[in-house]
Amino acid sequence: MPRIAKRRKAILSQVDTNKRYALAEAVKLVKSTANSKFDETIDIVMNLGVDPAQSDQSVRGMVSMPNGTGKTIKVAVFARGDKAEAALKAGADYVGADDLADKINAGLTDFDRCIATPDMMGVVGKLGKVLGPKGLMPNPKLGTVTPNVVEAIKAAKSGQVEFRIDKAGIVHAGIGKASFKEEALVQNIKAFIDAVNKAKPSGVKGNYIKKVGLSSTMGLGVKLELSELAAA
Repeated sequence: MPRIAKRRKAILSQVDTNKRYALAEAVKLVKSTANSKFDETIDIVMNLGVDPAQSDQSVRGMVSMPNGTGKTIKVAVFARGDKAEAALKAGADYVGADDLADKINAGLTDFDRCIATPDMMGVVGKLGKVLGPKGLMPNPKLGTVTPNVVEAIKAAKSGQVEFRIDKAGIVHAGIGKASFKEEALVQNIKAFIDAVNKAKPSGVKGNYIKKVGLSSTMGLGVKLELSELAAA
């Protein structure tokens, strides 16, 4: 029988893996078990009742966390002239046009968000095979193809989170850090769930949200009570 580390045994003694917890109780529990030497990320996982294989059942969107995410976001911006200068002043980590495309083709992907002005999509479109699989392709529906690069950069840097469903029908995201106050995490979670609810495809029948769980980087998953989340 494999040996269970003391830390994991302590966590297992606090968490009932079969129970569905109220949101506030779940947050308190996840925070208390996130006792590593680093500031663990608090993640939310939502299992949705959609068929990702159907194009009309895609779930994707952006949500601004009321209290940020605690993560430093790196932003790449495709722009020229005044827009490029404005992007640099706004704090973009990488700014360019064809030169930035060359760097990305050469292996540069050290960024979390890619923003482009509409006139740059001819250049960006050629990077689909690189940016697409990483979920970094600019998209006008997500506000990442926009002439207002300064606003988009500020939103990204302040804690805007992108979500998209995977092949298994799951949406997941980091919604804060273990060092956040419980109230701040609850507010972020409610904002995220609300955004996912609003992104519900019109053709979905039956239960849209099937399961929701919270966990920290090194902790166990805690299931949430769904009846409370309907009003989140």
